[in-house]
Amino acid sequence: MKNWKFYNALFVRVIFVMMLFFVCVFLIYKMFYYNALLVGFFGVVMLFEIYFYIKNKVLFYDRTFLSMLKNDFSTNFPEENKKDSFKNLYLLYETLKVQQQEQTSKEIVYQSILNNIETGVLILEKNSEDWNIFLMNECFSDLFKVPKVSHWKYLKNYLPSFCNEIEKTDFSELKSAISIKIEEQDLQTFILQTSLTRTYNKEYYIILLDSIQRVIEKKEKEAWINLMKIISHELMNSLTPIRALSQNLLQIVDQEKLEEDDFDDIKSSISTIINRSDHLQVFVENYRKLAMLPTPTKVMTPINALFDDCLRIMNPILKTENIELINEINSSRSILIDKNQMEQVIINLITNSIYALKEKPEKKMFLSSYTENNRFFITISDNGKGIDSEIRDKVFLPFFTTRKDGAGIGLTLSKNIIEAHGGYLSYQTDEDKTSFVICLI
Repeated sequence: MKNWKFYNALFVRVIFVMMLFFVCVFLIYKMFYYNALLVGFFGVVMLFEIYFYIKNKVLFYDRTFLSMLKNDFSTNFPEENKKDSFKNLYLLYETLKVQQQEQTSKEIVYQSILNNIETGVLILEKNSEDWNIFLMNECFSDLFKVPKVSHWKYLKNYLPSFCNEIEKTDFSELKSAISIKIEEQDLQTFILQTSLTRTYNKEYYIILLDSIQRVIEKKEKEAWINLMKIISHELMNSLTPIRALSQNLLQIVDQEKLEEDDFDDIKSSISTIINRSDHLQVFVENYRKLAMLPTPTKVMTPINALFDDCLRIMNPILKTENIELINEINSSRSILIDKNQMEQVIINLITNSIYALKEKPEKKMFLSSYTENNRFFITISDNGKGIDSEIRDKVFLPFFTTRKDGAGIGLTLSKNIIEAHGGYLSYQTDEDKTSFVICLI
């Protein structure tokens, strides 16, 4: 750093001291000893002044650099130091100060985001062989009733079972379910997901915890909201015209004299009211089917017999629609099921595939089954139009349908039946094929 003002001042002081030295020597040579002593004294004073001048400058540099190293930007530069002598140092200090303020602002925003999410977040920072707690968000602290401690060993005092589970994995990456006892409460199950991140010479271990009960409640709430929307939509579609037609009928019969056209209006209105009432009745009956599904009466049923009966019903429709059926099910096994309910599921899924193939020039349907890990899988696939990404989370929602004549209960009822059997119904979709998979234990 070229600090000419400092160098010039130092140079003047050195020249002045040298002049005093030469004067002192000259006075000694002329034998003016007292005068030489006085001049020598002033020379020594000037040397001390130079020493403290340089020391103050160096100390100022040291203090400023130490502040920057410790990220302490609370010191304010004197106005005279903002120019000339310390101009470049001041610019460096201000630049780092602004960067530090921006970094602090970002950290506050990030912490605010982490503290407002409904997932427990715990971030550990490795220090030698130990782990310090880098960050614990509000959700984690509230969820487990623990204070925001600074070290892993302190957290173990509050959550020993949780910490032991993490230590068993040697702080490796994992995704699983974990049961944790909070204070004196019963065991609660959480979804645990961890990841390991290295940046420069730092190592961080990120732990995410979600309460399964909270996730389920959230999904149930979303499902109820969607269901209420659909029910409200169906009710309003029928009740609005019924109310309007009823008001129209009331106006007609209030007339003193009825014309022939009035009788036609009355018949038309009554007919529409009956049709909408029938639609409401069907809607309520469908809802009753979902809400009052009977307990399965399970008997050992041969797999081949189950599909033979289903295909005997569906084959005429498959031939009419020119659908090529590729049946790979040929098993001598029997499974414990309610045959009537399971037939209803298979017929529903085949019917859905038929509608998915409506607009395809080459129509193919595939039936297959396999056993894996003591589970029996049935797959019904087609090369139809597939399931659009925007409706994939709604396919099992009651009364949701993309068909004009559909009731929207086929897949929901099928899912309920399979779950009543202790299994599950899922789907897989790609560009060439959509598959519905029945899993039975």
